[in-house]
Amino acid sequence: MTTVKLAVIYYSSTGTNYQLAKWAADGAKEKGAEVKVLKLHETAPQEAINSNPAWKEHLEATKDVPEVTLDDLEWADAIIFSVPTRFGNVPAQAKAFLDSTGGLWFTGKLVNKVVSAMTSAQNPHGGQEATILALYTTMYHWGSIVVSPGYTDPVLYGAGGNPYGTSVSVNQEGNMVEDVQGAVKHQAIRTVTIAELVKKGNKE
Repeated sequence: MTTVKLAVIYYSSTGTNYQLAKWAADGAKEKGAEVKVLKLHETAPQEAINSNPAWKEHLEATKDVPEVTLDDLEWADAIIFSVPTRFGNVPAQAKAFLDSTGGLWFTGKLVNKVVSAMTSAQNPHGGQEATILALYTTMYHWGSIVVSPGYTDPVLYGAGGNPYGTSVSVNQEGNMVEDVQGAVKHQAIRTVTIAELVKKGNKE
C-alpha cells in the first residue's frame, strides 16, 4: 500500500470544526494514512476572545495543537480543510493562510494535491455550501484535485446530504444538530483513497 500523508487543517473558535477535524483524522487513519491535525493561526483580537467564555476555553484546551505552516502543505499528499461559515464565506483566519500560499502556487508545489473541505454554520441555509465552494475556488487555482463526497454512501443522507463536503448545523448551546461523524469519516476515507490512486499513478 502507498501511504498517503494527510493534513487536516481546521479553524475553530468554540470546538465544532476541531471535532470534525478529529473525526476526519480517525477515518483517514483507519484507511492507513499518516495524519497531521493542524490549526490555523488565531487572528481575532484578545478582547473578542475574552468576551466569549466558550471561545476562550476552547483556545486554551487546544493550545498544544500545532499551527499549520506552508511546509505542511508541501509535505501533504492530501489536505482536508474544516472551517466555520462567516457570512457565507471562509473566516478571516483561513483567508489569511490561503493568501500566504502564493509562493507554493507559483512554483507548482500544490499541483495535484488531493483536497476536500467541510464546514459548520448556525443553520442549514447559513452559507455552508458557499463556504465550501469558496475554499474549492482557491484549490482550483492551486491546480489541486478536489474530492467531494457527492452521494457516494448512504451515510451522507443522514448528515444532511451536502454533496460538496460535510456540513453541520450548530445550535445556540454549541451542539451539533445533525449526526455527521459517519459522513466526515467517509469523506476522509474517500479523500485518502483518491490520493492513494494519484500517488500510485505518479510513481508509474
